[in-house]
Amino acid sequence: MNITSATIDENQISTILSVEESHFVELKAREVSPASITKAVSAFANAAGGELYIGIDERIGDTGTERIWRGFEKEEEANALIQVIEAMWPLGNHYSAEFLRNDAVTGIVLHLTIFKTKNILKSSDGTIYVRRSAQKLPVVGAEAEKRLSYDKGITSFEDELLSCPKDVISYSDTMVEFILDVVPTQDPEAWAKKQMILLDEKPTVSGIMLFADEPQAILPKRSAIKIFRYKTKSEGERDTLAFDPITVEGPAYKIIYTAVQECRKTIESIQKLGPNGLENVLYPDEALHEIITNAVLHRDYSIISDVQVRIFDNRIEIESPGRFPGHVTPNNVLREQYARNPKIVRLVNKFPNPPNKDVGEGLNTAFEAMNKLRLKPPIIEERENSVLVILRHESLGSPEQLVMEYLNSHPEITNAIGRELTGIKSENSMKNVFYRLRDRNLIEIIPGKFAWQRTASGTVPEGDPKLF
Repeated sequence: MNITSATIDENQISTILSVEESHFVELKAREVSPASITKAVSAFANAAGGELYIGIDERIGDTGTERIWRGFEKEEEANALIQVIEAMWPLGNHYSAEFLRNDAVTGIVLHLTIFKTKNILKSSDGTIYVRRSAQKLPVVGAEAEKRLSYDKGITSFEDELLSCPKDVISYSDTMVEFILDVVPTQDPEAWAKKQMILLDEKPTVSGIMLFADEPQAILPKRSAIKIFRYKTKSEGERDTLAFDPITVEGPAYKIIYTAVQECRKTIESIQKLGPNGLENVLYPDEALHEIITNAVLHRDYSIISDVQVRIFDNRIEIESPGRFPGHVTPNNVLREQYARNPKIVRLVNKFPNPPNKDVGEGLNTAFEAMNKLRLKPPIIEERENSVLVILRHESLGSPEQLVMEYLNSHPEITNAIGRELTGIKSENSMKNVFYRLRDRNLIEIIPGKFAWQRTASGTVPEGDPKLF
């Protein structure tokens, strides 16, 4: 592992000293023991990764906690820490290190970036830790270790055997239809055994999800898709539900296509204020299809929770049970490929018109589809026990551009209409948009009204970069 050295400025020092310890950051004094450091490294590597700054003191004074930069006098003083971290993982690729210095402060601070690892990383005393908020918590007991193994994608719940008759998959209508369409020379039961979805005369979770006619009867509360429609832009509550939630059931292949169809029907009923009045809301079918496909194929089936699709006036939220597996994070998910359920992913691709046509490219396709419609890219969040993808109905155009487009066909615009158009929530932030346009002599306030209109010279040259 190469260790670099960097000279930083006073602003960077101030930023480090003021950073809050969190799920992703921890500060340590230079006297920290190597054993204590391995606990922090284990916790970060087994969660989402994070950063360690070694050489920062915390002192409690009259005005609260004070941070003081007090690093190592020379880099060699940190050798014991580097050696113990290096020994935690044979390949040594679970971290990067750099020394930070500035002549205006005392000593050199060691900055460690810990990466999320594919496998479970133990501390020097053999204990497993995970990071939760600003804490490192030990993983105690076989069940907790198994849960972490599922979270990291080391083992997959798709291979668990279920206590139900083998005929539930070997001669289901779904299996028979699949065999006739795809491998007509094969016997269904023999083929299922060859694919390792029928073991010891029992079906696996992956076999049930793919080939049982009603997986929800065997895997209740973890194999369906729930669709909610909330008539609001804020958080969904019972009194804003437009109708009772729709439950989509059936094998994985079927529920993907059915859920996309149900979502499309619901979205078609939504209208949004645009430059020319009320307009139908549009989301690209490709984005919706790819994200729902990902949510079904890559979810953690050990978690008792259905995939949820929540449709709001200004966005769609698709929540899939389970954190990102392996080394995947929200920051690298578009570049990395890691299948939590490789059998499900591989076998569903054998169906006619498979939902995962471009294996591993689903989210990239969703991003491209949103861009083609000039909508903002999806937001991807990793939560405590799930991954959330948000499709926003917000234009890539700047707020200023949207205001001027609206005034192309309307005599005036108010703050409320401006917020509706742009998605800006704050009245003051919307005022600032109007003020910027006023300062360019493009709009003016209407005397005696809380509204704005174009000025006589308020024409924006086409493609004016100042409005983007």
